[in-house]
Amino acid sequence: MVFILGLTGGMAMGKSTVSQWLRELGVPVLDSDQVVHDLYNGGAAVAPVEAAFPGVAVNGAISRPELSKRVVSNPEALKQLEAIVHPLVTAYKVRWLRQQAAARQTLVVLDIPLLFETGAESMCDAVAVVSCPAEAQRARALARPGMTEAKLDGLLARQVPDAEKRRRADFVIDTGVALEETKQHVASMVEGLRGRQGSKYAALAAAAAASGER
Repeated sequence: MVFILGLTGGMAMGKSTVSQWLRELGVPVLDSDQVVHDLYNGGAAVAPVEAAFPGVAVNGAISRPELSKRVVSNPEALKQLEAIVHPLVTAYKVRWLRQQAAARQTLVVLDIPLLFETGAESMCDAVAVVSCPAEAQRARALARPGMTEAKLDGLLARQVPDAEKRRRADFVIDTGVALEETKQHVASMVEGLRGRQGSKYAALAAAAAASGER
């Protein structure tokens, strides 16, 4: 049975790089940010989000700037949006997992930035957290265009602290060491996981079948 590895990490920790390495090792990776992009860009989220927030759809796609105006600093609106989008994201992931299982993949990765924040670890057989020292994270983040100390602090305040993520992880991938050392760690993790039997996919597929999800 396919083994589902959840991949997460705070901003500027190096998760995108690790995700690319996993792909290069032949592991299928589903990027949750891309899933949301697809759902907003002519996908299944357009109609229900436009119905809830009239005017946010432009040329058949959700305008993120317009949507942000409606939900930023409005907890109730954000909760309403999440209630619409999260089930669609979950259904998308289950369909993708079904495709990977049909293709006889034994190891797949769900790349989820807010994995612990959204409770998505329940979908995973194991979780890998990408981490680095706080000073390295801040330096990387502040080097990004438009990033400020205040903005970074606000973003980090909405995420589960790195120490907590590390505590809850099955694997910690340290990107604060030499690049080749981190890359070898990732390769060793993949080698150890290939062939392991997962249990989460069967439960997810059964739940989807019971709800009529295709």
